Amino acid sequence: MLLAILLPILLGGFVALSISPASAVDSATVKLGAKLAVKGPKTGLPLPRFVSLRSDKVNLRTGPGSRYPVEWVLIYRHMPIEIIAEFDTWRKIRDWQGTVGWIHQSMLSGNRWVMVRKGREPLRRSGKDQAPITARIGEKVIGRLKSCREQWCEIDFSGFTGWMRRDQVWGVYPREKVK
Repeated sequence: MLLAILLPILLGGFVALSISPASAVDSATVKLGAKLAVKGPKTGLPLPRFVSLRSDKVNLRTGPGSRYPVEWVLIYRHMPIEIIAEFDTWRKIRDWQGTVGWIHQSMLSGNRWVMVRKGREPLRRSGKDQAPITARIGEKVIGRLKSCREQWCEIDFSGFTGWMRRDQVWGVYPREKVK
């Protein structure tokens, strides 16, 4: 008798945990890894994926809705962020420092931008280690991602266009093809 009472409660708790918007896609992404694509339940787009901020003032909330408190205000327009989950019109994101929170989809753009990881990285004329350096780009500088091939990405930093190694920037995956 006790089992008949507890079983629905236990199963109900399990179901509620398994469909939680905050964790459902994250745990699937971790388990499946980069080899199998996980698609967002709302958009059908791959998860995780990189996008950018549409505005220079974006509220990062603790949950998927305007009733949740604002934990941070992101102030860099075009800053690359990684979408790691979707719930209705809200996107769970991770920034370059690992901060996680929720942003309304209207504050995001599909345009691709990257951020320099460490200070004064060389921007080269072509995607080769021996290519001439055309500029040195500082830490946290944001540039427009144009394309990537093999280990190199072509980036425009406010008129300074050139090539950087993928591992010098945040906002592109190690084997991702960008055209």
